[in-house]
Amino acid sequence: MTDGRMPAAVLFDRDGTLVEDVPYNGEPSRVVPRPGARAALVLLRRHGVRTGVVTNQSGVARGLLTMAQVHRVNQRVERLLGPFDVWAVCPHGPQDGCACRKPAPGLLLAAARRLGVPPDRCVVVGDIGSDMAAAAAAGAAGVLVPTPVTRPEEVRAAPCRAPDLLAAVRGLLVGAPAVPGAVGEESR
Repeated sequence: MTDGRMPAAVLFDRDGTLVEDVPYNGEPSRVVPRPGARAALVLLRRHGVRTGVVTNQSGVARGLLTMAQVHRVNQRVERLLGPFDVWAVCPHGPQDGCACRKPAPGLLLAAARRLGVPPDRCVVVGDIGSDMAAAAAAGAAGVLVPTPVTRPEEVRAAPCRAPDLLAAVRGLLVGAPAVPGAVGEESR
């Protein structure tokens, strides 16, 4: 969505973007929101922008988590950050070859379809390159919010990036998802 319009929906990666990344987290008490996450979501909701979560959960395929545990963690995320309009979860592993696991577009397309929003009216906000690749494959815009685990080449390749979630959302609400190129370069 770099056409100056507000997005109809913003789809967030869960781990590392909305909440701190705890690998294969099946324990709701370990959910900690990322800085600015709640404020960013309140702002989107106040402006009538639909919100969703698109998350790979390969721990299910690896036998480290159950879908019931993933669901309980997602419920905790909602208790801390407010309700989302849609959740899309991929329980497959990297070798499963599914169409839903990011960087494939399946999760994003399913979320957009359930929201009744064309993918090109969605923005995906995530912390790694596979989030941005999934956005591009789905025809959505992507905004990278780098964290310490974001690889330098992912930062360089991102079409748009923002230093944090609140900055990303503020930019989206004025029709400019982020500053292409410069934001975040100094820390990589």
